[in-house]
Amino acid sequence: YTQPVYVASKEYRDNTPFSLLFLITCNTLPIIQSRVFHLLLYLTKTSIFARVPSSSPTFLTKVKILLPTPMEVKLWNDKREREMYENFAELFAIIKATEKLEKAYVRDIISPAEYEAECQKLIAHFKTLSSTLKDTVPSIEQFHDTYKMDCPSALNRLVTSGVPATVEHRAAAATSSASSASVVAECVQNFITAMDSLKLNMIAVDQVHPLLSDLSSSLNKLLILPSDFEGKTKMREWLSRLSKMGAADELTEQQARQLHFDLESSYNSFMAALPSAGT
Repeated sequence: YTQPVYVASKEYRDNTPFSLLFLITCNTLPIIQSRVFHLLLYLTKTSIFARVPSSSPTFLTKVKILLPTPMEVKLWNDKREREMYENFAELFAIIKATEKLEKAYVRDIISPAEYEAECQKLIAHFKTLSSTLKDTVPSIEQFHDTYKMDCPSALNRLVTSGVPATVEHRAAAATSSASSASVVAECVQNFITAMDSLKLNMIAVDQVHPLLSDLSSSLNKLLILPSDFEGKTKMREWLSRLSKMGAADELTEQQARQLHFDLESSYNSFMAALPSAGT
């Protein structure tokens, strides 16, 4: 569109033969007014505007400023591309929400029970969505860096750990029942269930991950076990490895065999640690 600018010229009675007084009457932004003023000043210096004799009356000249026409920019070209960007937005939101949740838990704004429930939901949504986007987003870390998200806690929780902080690190102030016989029995049951599932060829990620998560949770409940206990360490490593795979992915024969070996070795270490626990 065009916007008129009016330029007036009159003589000053201060021994100056000629002078130009610019009156800019644009109803535009201040930055546009400033540029118009400098444009008119340049045109005046280059003698595009003829000098007016001192006897001439004041005159008005209309100058039209041409501004660029607004351009429409499409964010996608077809329905498939639109769905991809919507999935990107969902992934972005999950990572950001997890970062906020982690900070709220660290600052003790929410209770551990509320944190664990919400964190498990976000982890489940993340696993489902990352499995869907595994072809377009092969690396969550690269997605995080590309969009400059600055969410290190969320990456640790969603990609590296794969379980809530309350499961990974149980509070030291647990109840006395945490070391009771029921928790020991729960650990034994989870060990046996995980090993039997591998023997039955249940090697899909969505089948193995819940079993190892339950086992890791029960081991963390048992305060008589040190933090560097073999079973805890190996379960964290496997959970981290499985979190980087899709839900429908399956363990190779070598991976399944190694996992079974680690479970059996951890189970033997667990049983050997029980007598040394004392009363």
